[in-house]
Amino acid sequence: MKVSDFILQRLREWDVDHVFAYAGDGINGLLAAWGRAGNKPTFIQSRHEEMSAFEAVGYAKFSGKVGVCAATSGPGAIHLLNGLYDAKLDHVPVVAIVGQTNRSAMGGSYQQEVDLLSLYQDVASDFCEMVTVPQQLPNVIDRAMRTAYAKRTVTAVIIPADVQELDYTPPSHAFKMVPSSLGVGSYAPVPAAEEISRAAEVLNAGEKVAVLIGQGARGARAEVEELADVLGAGVAKALLGKDVLSDELPYVTGSIGLLGTRPSYELMQDCDTLLVVGSSFPYSQFLPEFDQARAVQIDIDPFMVGLRYPFEVNLVGDSRETLRALLPQLERKKHGKWRKKIEKDTARWWEVMQRRAAVDAEPVNPEYVVHALDALLPDNVILTADSGSSANWYARHLRLRGAMRGSLSGTLATMGPGVPYAIGAKFAHPDRPAIAIVGDGAMQMNGMAELITAAKYWSEWQDPRLIVAVLNNQDLNQVTWEMRAMTGAPQFLPSQELPDVRYADFARSIGLEGVRVEEPGEVEDAWQRALAADRPFVIDFRTDPAVPPIPPHADLDQIEAAASSIVKGDSDRLGMIRQGLKSKAQEMLPGHRHRDDRPGTQEDA
Repeated sequence: MKVSDFILQRLREWDVDHVFAYAGDGINGLLAAWGRAGNKPTFIQSRHEEMSAFEAVGYAKFSGKVGVCAATSGPGAIHLLNGLYDAKLDHVPVVAIVGQTNRSAMGGSYQQEVDLLSLYQDVASDFCEMVTVPQQLPNVIDRAMRTAYAKRTVTAVIIPADVQELDYTPPSHAFKMVPSSLGVGSYAPVPAAEEISRAAEVLNAGEKVAVLIGQGARGARAEVEELADVLGAGVAKALLGKDVLSDELPYVTGSIGLLGTRPSYELMQDCDTLLVVGSSFPYSQFLPEFDQARAVQIDIDPFMVGLRYPFEVNLVGDSRETLRALLPQLERKKHGKWRKKIEKDTARWWEVMQRRAAVDAEPVNPEYVVHALDALLPDNVILTADSGSSANWYARHLRLRGAMRGSLSGTLATMGPGVPYAIGAKFAHPDRPAIAIVGDGAMQMNGMAELITAAKYWSEWQDPRLIVAVLNNQDLNQVTWEMRAMTGAPQFLPSQELPDVRYADFARSIGLEGVRVEEPGEVEDAWQRALAADRPFVIDFRTDPAVPPIPPHADLDQIEAAASSIVKGDSDRLGMIRQGLKSKAQEMLPGHRHRDDRPGTQEDA
């Protein structure tokens, strides 16, 4: 048995089923071992190492297992980095296995020689080691896997090419040998009883309780629902926690933040008590004013508590077990004006979303595209969204419920993971449909190439449905609107304008299915065709770049800046913009004030 054989054997013993990778001579020893092992764990070939990393992230997010990716030395290892940072910042367990030049060539400025220990020391700061002798195994693999699981982070194992070819010798029972064992012990820490009592006192004293949940609350759905009922609270969701609690619950206000909902914004503006469960949501301007609310945080990571807000009580523990300990000490509150207001605001928000989706656009309103999907979502669907304006519509128009799952690049907010996340999800759950909602910028960046990966593997999936919806507006739309709203700058065509690509035609050219949609009346039929397809399906929606992704806290000054920039640069579209803003103006008013302190009117907005 060679070192490379043992590495694959140890991965199998850790229940690793797939490795997302791309070949190169820096891992030739491993590739040969894969051949000897009958391709176990299964080697999943992407079109680019960054996509391998994204697929490992998507696999980990939707399976709950460690995602494993592999790449060759030098450029391959470098290409992994963006996807690995995505995992690190979203607290997703991923192990990277990378090759390196032969030990004899190190320090010789050799071809593809990069100081990978230095390169990876930040992204894999919790564990990054190079294997230089066989006796370091299995310890290095075991610690990489265990650390990734325990700390929900990225780890890296670097293996020089010549070491991969050495005969494997296990560590002996001797000085400076480090034996190792498999497994991660399950644990669910609970805070000290006195800390639980302090948190209960804060929550019981509040009259208007708001709850913010993130992905760390995923295992505590029933407990969060019970707590919201006992306290008469409203619940907002960070984007990474969008699938934690059903959007059909009347007190769930939806997403929070720049891409969030108006009810979530008002929930935070008006509450007197805040409970944050399993979230490190970074934008404190969307949380209550610092002197407004008493606050409690629950997080399993002691290094993540106390961030973002001046919390009065920080509970370090598993969200489910901590809430179970907390609930018996909470005093039931009457569902009075506070809860009724939350439910009324939330119901009104969904009405506003329906009106916004119904606004005419040229050629198709992107909000209608996503809104039309909401009622058609399969009960077991897995959704991914890319960064950009597509994330706005994913956050605001899709009501996740039941067993539905969804995710995006929450903290790094990188472009490009939408399609590879969905591919990773299909390997985690080959029996479930997956839908990726992406912009044309992300699709051109790497999504089109990764359709080839889908074409290569879809026949292996029990449910072959992988739908890629491209919001094709020929614009890097999120940045265009940010420029308009924040600086009053018109669209800068050299940086923002994108070529029109026939995405559905490309899909058909590689054996997939697809359709181009250029009329609103074609939208629902396209979704239904895709959901009934017997293979991956691309829908090329020709959408209007003039539909604004207005943030929930937008004021009239921001809208005026955006409008003036459009007049400067796109005057022929001003009427369409006004129509698109109309429903938002109705939502904001009455009560909003103009910058010269006179009451706002709909005409102003």
